[in-house]
Amino acid sequence: MLNIAAPTPPIDEEAALCVRAAWLHYGAGLTQGEVAKRLQVPNLKAHRLIARANRLGLVHVSIDGKIAECVRLEDEIRRRYGVEMCEVAPDLDDEPLPLRTLALAGSRFLRLALESGEHQAIGFGHGRTLAACVAMLPKVNVSGVKLVSLLGGLTRRYATTPFDVIHRLAERTGAEAYVLPLPFYANTIEDRSVFLEQRGVPQVVQMGVDATLRVIGIGTMEADASLLSTGMVEKDEFEEARRLGGVAEILGHILNKSGALTATGLSSRALSMPAEEIGRRKTVAIAGGRTKIEAIKAVLASGLIFGLITDERTARALAA
Repeated sequence: MLNIAAPTPPIDEEAALCVRAAWLHYGAGLTQGEVAKRLQVPNLKAHRLIARANRLGLVHVSIDGKIAECVRLEDEIRRRYGVEMCEVAPDLDDEPLPLRTLALAGSRFLRLALESGEHQAIGFGHGRTLAACVAMLPKVNVSGVKLVSLLGGLTRRYATTPFDVIHRLAERTGAEAYVLPLPFYANTIEDRSVFLEQRGVPQVVQMGVDATLRVIGIGTMEADASLLSTGMVEKDEFEEARRLGGVAEILGHILNKSGALTATGLSSRALSMPAEEIGRRKTVAIAGGRTKIEAIKAVLASGLIFGLITDERTARALAA
């Protein structure tokens, strides 16, 4: 089933053209060249109209039915790792980080969770994968839901993370957003205490602890990890965490292969909820890709998450 959602009035001519281009391309199955001819615009213009329709969340795709192999993998991962929920999405791309596949599955999960009315507050991590999910999320009106940031989002350079999730979610949903205007990690344990005592901060942290659903990503400790590339941590402390056995990061906490917290100082300086609180509420991770398999295994072994949304190729590796 394919739905094309028109934007709310008033609508300008360019926006209307976006909707027409999306209908012709996705609904009628026309190529971009055929869309250009039908709308009497250049091919490049047709491409941009269709891309803009996707970017604005005007295109909603839902496919009814289950894929047997994905269902088998879901059952195997639930059985093997003891998680309550697992969703495996059929592969759409062959990239090391399958963002299109994860974004489609993740945005569907987010939309259903937001519209269910089951949750008064939903907590969110950040990262490349969650940002992609939000980018594919259609505009929905869920003003009664509170969106809560689960961790600080500033780098050591005090520039906002490029994978801002909470603000983009607020724009797409009209919901109230509660952010933590803090670094990802404090410089010292003492600094962490000072940050968490600032006015308004304890209330937002507690909202995240009390949220009946948390949606998070899983970070790696590989050389291309977002922790390092975005300036969240310095290279020397990152390498120290790796030497001490760290293979995964979840809400700032570093885990080893067996899923236990490492002895690194990073976890003790994370400006987020304590690690033991993560598993006390429904926490769902959206993660996949070749470089994340070891990290996902560690997080699954930790017992801290309720469920996992991943791609088919990653699921096969997890179930192998």
